[in-house]
Amino acid sequence: MKSLIQAVVIAATLAAPVAVFAQQSNQPLTRAQVRAELIQVEKAGYNPARSNPNEYPGNIQAAEARIAAQNSAVGGVTSGSSQEGHAAE
Repeated sequence: MKSLIQAVVIAATLAAPVAVFAQQSNQPLTRAQVRAELIQVEKAGYNPARSNPNEYPGNIQAAEARIAAQNSAVGGVTSGSSQEGHAAE
């Protein structure tokens, strides 16, 4: 019984930092963060003034995909598809 209590205390101690971190991600973005994200998307090629409203979702998603590819340490693979088993050309 004593070892069970110790295991529960250790598990709770290890889980506490994870719970604190998860709560921090629920905070709203600051004005500066939103502005920085907008500038980053515009640098990736998205221009809201010149964008066709009918193409909005595709245009913004393409810009966000370019940003993710730039930030990716894996080499920018964002689609999840692969060409495994094919010879390189």
